[in-house]
Amino acid sequence: MEKQTLNSFPVIGITVRTCNADGSAARDIPELWARFHAAQIAGQLSNMAGPEIYSIYTGYEGDYTQPYTTLIGYKVENLDHIPEGLTGIMIGGGSYEKRTVKGNLHKGLVYDAWVEIWNSDLQRAYTADFEVYGAAARDPEDATVEIYISLRP
Repeated sequence: MEKQTLNSFPVIGITVRTCNADGSAARDIPELWARFHAAQIAGQLSNMAGPEIYSIYTGYEGDYTQPYTTLIGYKVENLDHIPEGLTGIMIGGGSYEKRTVKGNLHKGLVYDAWVEIWNSDLQRAYTADFEVYGAAARDPEDATVEIYISLRP
């Protein structure tokens, strides 16, 4: 765990509105990942800032038990051109806690990390939290994923 200050940045991807409390996130987020891979979004973006995939949780109605929006997509240079059917958002800058997790994605690696985060005493801002899937996450059985949690000032 390490605290970092990040600058704001734009992302474009596909979204779903979901909730942890009623269990819909357990269905909605895997379905969103399937749609993301099928849509080949990278081919639709002319201004990608890198190949890393971002899974972003934002638009919280309260804490993690309340409805929120998940966006899966790519960091881009700007939001000047958002292809039809995709959503562009700006991730706000500020203070974040970075956690790096390593292991098997198929065995709940990221979900288990979120359970730890939900049960922690972090002073969360609930503005935008996100996961970054870079080159080290390409092998799902031996992946490294970075998780950023927005913190209150």
